Amino acid sequence: MKHLLENKEFRFNEVLFEHRNKEYGAYVLRNESDKILTKALFVGVSLLAAISVTPFVINAFKSDTIVLSDGGVEINLKDPVIPDDVILPPKVQPLQQTTAPVVKTFDNTVPTPSRTAPDTKKEEIPSDAIAGLKDNFKADPAPNTSYVPAAPTIGTGTIPTIPKVEIPKEDPSKIVEGSELSVEASYEGGINAFRDKVMNKFDTSGFEDNNGVVKTTVTFIVETNGTISGIKTDGKDASFNSEAARVIKQIKGSWKPGKNKQGQAVRSYFKFPISMKFEN
Repeated sequence: MKHLLENKEFRFNEVLFEHRNKEYGAYVLRNESDKILTKALFVGVSLLAAISVTPFVINAFKSDTIVLSDGGVEINLKDPVIPDDVILPPKVQPLQQTTAPVVKTFDNTVPTPSRTAPDTKKEEIPSDAIAGLKDNFKADPAPNTSYVPAAPTIGTGTIPTIPKVEIPKEDPSKIVEGSELSVEASYEGGINAFRDKVMNKFDTSGFEDNNGVVKTTVTFIVETNGTISGIKTDGKDASFNSEAARVIKQIKGSWKPGKNKQGQAVRSYFKFPISMKFEN
């Protein structure tokens, strides 16, 4: 029957691949399909059998049990083998309970306030007793556990002397001017009040013959005490210069001195221009 089927398959393949290249892969595969299927079935069954038997083989080598003749099973436990490089934790020894030594104590508890509490005289507390819950003056003295710190060592080195920074004092006779001043000298009533006083005291009767504008600049020193000195004029008319200096000298009132960068009062120049116009 098998040969009959093979012959039919062979004839079918011959008819199917007639007038075609029979060396093509499909022709060979169809003729050998039965052999390939048989080999695949054999290999699959073999692999399945090997996978099924493997666990039983492994357990047979690792089994530590002994099967008795009467059907019972005796379990034979073995101590595990510990490698040399494994460090076991040290065994912890249980703490031994010790009792505290009996020493001298005095009752340190605070009594409960009460109106009917009797007045009791207590025995003098020894100096070698410690605080406790009751008086026990007959026991051994308490050990001295007080800690006394060591006295610190103080060095005997020398302390460096820090030099004092002295601000240089301004020469009292020096006249400060320009950028060296932080505050310029000023009249107490203001520069306008000073100008009004100059105009009111100026005598113009000697300049009636003059025609035009007459100018001069009065320069004087404002002292640190508020007075003025060293009056000078630079106008072209000598008479006008003399009258301007006389008027400046007669004006009463004090001046506020100028100050240097350190805020100290200093002598300084003050310039006051005067100009008048005369018409005939």
